Amino acid sequence: MADAVHTVLPSGLEYGVLPLPDRHLVAFQLRFLVGTANEPAEHLGLARLVEETLDKGTQRYSGRELADAFDAIGAGRQSGTGRETMTFTCSVLPEHLERAIALHAEFLRHPTFPDDAVSVNVQLAKQELIALDDDAHGLMEKLVSRQAYGSALGRHPLGEHETLDRIERAHLESFWKDGFHVGRMVAAIAGGVDARHAAEVLARHFDGFGSSRKAGRQQFPVEFSPDTRHYPKNLEQEQIAICWPGVEAVHDDFPIQQVTLGILSGGMSGRLFTEVREKRGLVYWVGAWQETPRGAGMMFMGASTTPDRCDQTYTTLLREVDRLAEDLTEDELERAITGIVANQETRGDTTRSRCTELANDLFFFGRPVPMEEKLDKVRRVRIADVRRYLEEHPRDRLCVATLGPRPLTAHAPSPARRSVEQVNR
Repeated sequence: MADAVHTVLPSGLEYGVLPLPDRHLVAFQLRFLVGTANEPAEHLGLARLVEETLDKGTQRYSGRELADAFDAIGAGRQSGTGRETMTFTCSVLPEHLERAIALHAEFLRHPTFPDDAVSVNVQLAKQELIALDDDAHGLMEKLVSRQAYGSALGRHPLGEHETLDRIERAHLESFWKDGFHVGRMVAAIAGGVDARHAAEVLARHFDGFGSSRKAGRQQFPVEFSPDTRHYPKNLEQEQIAICWPGVEAVHDDFPIQQVTLGILSGGMSGRLFTEVREKRGLVYWVGAWQETPRGAGMMFMGASTTPDRCDQTYTTLLREVDRLAEDLTEDELERAITGIVANQETRGDTTRSRCTELANDLFFFGRPVPMEEKLDKVRRVRIADVRRYLEEHPRDRLCVATLGPRPLTAHAPSPARRSVEQVNR
């Protein structure tokens, strides 16, 4: 396998190519460094509306014609709106790569934002918000994100009913003009493709695409709120979410954080599943995960339980994290490491996954990072590393949220508010 190529075109477009010559498939991702954190506060939900409406009509194609053109080459595509980026991902046979990129360039460079499509997508977003209110797990994620990250990074992509009501076609066009140009764009391509050919295709279709001035590389402040909040809702289950600051994706301790998560929530052998669900029967669902906006990291635990077991579940969750520093075994450590490596070498080795990994490398590190380099750091984690990590990231400043019929009575510690600078270390 050839090494990844990473450079910047004369137009200002940054790109990376990972040739995988044994694969008769190409995946590419076009990532724009603009997301929900860039929205005007009065127009929350705008970024996702732009993403959903871009391909509904261009100067040359109707939305139906674009969809038919993608289907004609068998392209599998998806898009997404995040806190800091919008992504457009596509998988296609190598012989159709240029056509797929040309079609993406058409709707990214020349959207018309038809009034009827804007109106329909606003209504769809409102319906999704209504549905979210009946999705306890999704609603809990929305609430705890706002609490953990604050006014910019804590926004939900669907926005709010009142902010969606204010959005008109002109707002979509303005957001697109500001956020969509080669200076805010990063492209990643992986699969059966020659790096030189890929660069030529990108140059043909994106040269002259707006400003070449680099933008969107700034870090947004994390407004972490270490307190406990209850959101009353008439539910049979009680949702619990706990988070605390961890490390960012480029930190030297990130592999240790990955392994720690694997020990806690690495499948049915993870501590949270075995100790909280299987042995004590406290929860319907339990898990742990991490999120890493640029310049920061956040560790999360969540569970669904009955209202009368809410306090016991909360204290047990925290106890299981603290207990890692006391009785972590070599077998648990090796099982977690093996799970991370095996996951990467199976599900993570698909062409689309390799493309996404390359795009993430460019976003976080500013360069391609060989997968073996990452896995080697995971393999080198030892019990002493996990203990040191837990000591340096204590759970004494917690953001806790509960959703359901009753609040916690066992409250988290409430020290003075941690500053943005401390969280964004």
